[in-house]
Amino acid sequence: MATMKVNQISRDDLDWQIQYNTDRCTFCGKCVAACPFKAIEAGVEKRRKVISDHFTPEPKVQFKTIPVIRQTVGEHTFCRGCGICERVCPNEAIKPVRNEDSRFGVKYRATLADPFKRGGRSNLATEKRTLDKIKVGRISQMTDPSLDASRHTFDMLAPFGRILPADEMPFDVVDGKLVMNRTTPKVNWIYPIIVGDMSIGALSWRMWEAMAIAVAYLNEEVGLPVRMCSGEGGVPIRLLKSRYLKYMILQIASGHFGWNRIVNSMPHMQELPGGVLIKIGQGAKPGDGGLLQAKKVASHISEIRGVPKADLLSPPNHQGLYSIEESVQKMFLSLNSAFKFQVPVAIKVAASATSVSVYNNLLRDPYNIVGGFFVDGLAGGTGAANEISLDHTGHPIVSKLRDCYNAAVHQGKQGQIPLWAAGGLGANWNLAADAFKMMALGANGVFTGKLMLQIAGCVGNDHGKCNACNTGLCPVGICTQNPTLVKRLDIDKTAEQIVNYFIATDNELKKMLAPIGNSSLPVGRSDCLISVDRAVAERLNIQYSC
Repeated sequence: MATMKVNQISRDDLDWQIQYNTDRCTFCGKCVAACPFKAIEAGVEKRRKVISDHFTPEPKVQFKTIPVIRQTVGEHTFCRGCGICERVCPNEAIKPVRNEDSRFGVKYRATLADPFKRGGRSNLATEKRTLDKIKVGRISQMTDPSLDASRHTFDMLAPFGRILPADEMPFDVVDGKLVMNRTTPKVNWIYPIIVGDMSIGALSWRMWEAMAIAVAYLNEEVGLPVRMCSGEGGVPIRLLKSRYLKYMILQIASGHFGWNRIVNSMPHMQELPGGVLIKIGQGAKPGDGGLLQAKKVASHISEIRGVPKADLLSPPNHQGLYSIEESVQKMFLSLNSAFKFQVPVAIKVAASATSVSVYNNLLRDPYNIVGGFFVDGLAGGTGAANEISLDHTGHPIVSKLRDCYNAAVHQGKQGQIPLWAAGGLGANWNLAADAFKMMALGANGVFTGKLMLQIAGCVGNDHGKCNACNTGLCPVGICTQNPTLVKRLDIDKTAEQIVNYFIATDNELKKMLAPIGNSSLPVGRSDCLISVDRAVAERLNIQYSC
């Protein structure tokens, strides 16, 4: 009897098992060639067959060696369930199947003594999203007229920059005319949906370029002033010196990657950037810092970031900043000064129990230079994280957004520092509905990242499929720097589909605004919302309905 090696990872431990039909396989090799994880391989198997070719039973045993496709089993070469093999197979002979009895998590940690890392979103979503429990329940009919979504003109712009209250506006009345006596904080009015911060490094250069092309097209051809956030890691010098920089929000995070190139490019900028975003934390894996593994640090990434090929870690906090007041004095003031107070500067934090405290302090900013408060919830995605952080840290975005908005209302300062929120928006494939509900709860606008990748062809999901963004082996060329895999992504087609999605979303937002009688964004219009969940209704202070 063969010795059982019970301590090794085996096929029945894996999250995904390859289902293979030898009768349908023509052994073309497409599946093996397409799998970036080396989770399958070509091999041969010896088969035993009993036959009888006589009119009376005379069984004979034949042995035959046949070619097969085999699943490989290992700590690094395991199937992620991406389904690329199934897509390329001409005969539907192979596909991944989820293993409900998986033990891979415990086996991986016990074998390598290392935390399990992956990308994507948390896989612990066991109940329906809060946003899906909220409906638009107040419709203008006989009491207030509803609008015609097709023919009415809508003002769908959100502020990026500090908004002064009426009594602080710098105007004097001279001879019956308003005269400005000092400058006002810089405010850019933009589309209420921002393409969230995903760095050139976390994404392939083709994916990053496709998003930049889509944003430029939306601004210049479609007329939607959409902005894109660069993510930490800098941007190509060619973009910094181009007129398209005005559609880009530059991010500075705790790693300060790429900022030397931005500083050196300032004298050569044709246009100022659309804004600056200081990232303190993100909703996925908050407090764990950023991570770009060495396998994704290609030569152009090393050049842009000014670092060698190594694991690039962003500290979990900005070194030298020990209080909210210091963040205002040091970072906001210095970055505003760098761009001569012509570029709004905002801050991004992870949603947590302390988010309201941060926002309350920023509202008291005596310099009036805090241009926005970005709050990111735990359902957001990430390019790489320790699974323990991704699954078990963070705060849902909906309630924390509501808390921040109510805190501003309590001070009578709502709208002065624009609230932007994110964290799993568009996970139900309808970003317009999620954005509308978030704005009705108090957000001035939203930002989204993972959805852009899914539009481009990401094959992962929130239930353990693929989630290999951290490996540099993305099977569709979105989150990889591998030159062979990157070519799988069509830049022009991706840009076209992102543009189309925004156009559809814009139409759907108008379809949501018209029934409640709003010509502008419904910021704080919680009266138009109801919830079919009593706990949600009580927590958010909206009407409960059953």
